[in-house]
Amino acid sequence: MPTGSRAEVTVAGAGVFGAWIAWHLHHAGLRVALVDAYGPANSRASSGGESRILRMAYGAREHYTRWSVRSLQLWREFAALSGEEIFVPCGALWLHPPDDVFAAQTVKAFQAHGVRYEAMAPDVLAERFPQFAARGSHAVYEPHAGALLARRSVQALVRWLAANGVRYEQRRVNPRELDGETVVYACGPWLPRLFPELLGNRIVATRQEVLFFGVPPGSSSFGPQSMPCWVDVESQYYGIPDLESRGFKIAHDVRGVAIDPDTENRSVSREAVEKVRDYLAARFPALAGAPLVETRVCQYENTSNGDYLLDRHPDKERVWLAGGGSGHGFKHGPMAGKYMAGQIMGSMPVDARFGLAAKLDCSDGAASSSL
Repeated sequence: MPTGSRAEVTVAGAGVFGAWIAWHLHHAGLRVALVDAYGPANSRASSGGESRILRMAYGAREHYTRWSVRSLQLWREFAALSGEEIFVPCGALWLHPPDDVFAAQTVKAFQAHGVRYEAMAPDVLAERFPQFAARGSHAVYEPHAGALLARRSVQALVRWLAANGVRYEQRRVNPRELDGETVVYACGPWLPRLFPELLGNRIVATRQEVLFFGVPPGSSSFGPQSMPCWVDVESQYYGIPDLESRGFKIAHDVRGVAIDPDTENRSVSREAVEKVRDYLAARFPALAGAPLVETRVCQYENTSNGDYLLDRHPDKERVWLAGGGSGHGFKHGPMAGKYMAGQIMGSMPVDARFGLAAKLDCSDGAASSSL
């Protein structure tokens, strides 16, 4: 976009939702500006960090299974266009107890939508992936799933946009200065602070602690060539193999306390480290006593039902709101962007699950799990 020309749409927030919204609007022929206070996928953003799981398993929530399939295709297309390595096809493994309803619903959805999978009994799990102590767990394995390199992919997307006609600026956005313009606020954990009366209790940013442990020297067993991403449904721990020699990533998918994304202390708690060590010793015996090599404190921005907010402001015709990733939104960035761009241009039907009306007050902590 030529310097000084006015954007038809300004997207505030250069995280995964904002960048993909800008992508789809740009490809629809609109003049787009993209702004962010701290930079794309910065360390305080929910899109920051090194990796995210891209999986198709969503139980009975088949809409998200379809979005995962299509988003993976769009991520791959962008990787080919940009020349960036942004997806690691290591697969994903869902550990679950026998007769688990979520696993049964997932398998049914996979069969309906042509998603390849393999169901594993405990003995098969132990043979195929000996890094795990099976402990009676069954598993559903998705061979086409894997890990997205989060910061790298968002920054590559913003670089491409900036080089191809989208104006990018690093600056803080004040809603009053954009009054009367068409603006999409895709501001992650900052969104409720920009619209406190509307969203203050409908989206809650919570503290989430992520730990990385050193793998055994000389061993490739915990790298992506040997080990998939994984989710333990019963314990709600999940992890990603050792990518780029950063260490074995593990986190707990349980909502933390509410945080301020600008000022939160990003040091993990001793309690979290001790709990993870206990879990590692039981589920990954080779990592018992492994050194803690890196930590990260990020955040979820949770809605009451775990569905994203992708809707028009109820009182402002030209203002749009995109957020509420709820701990699982990163993978769906391409489709969230496509949906929101379609809403802005009036070319896509409204899906009520993404509407503001579906987001209840979750100030009591009753936010839905991303699983």
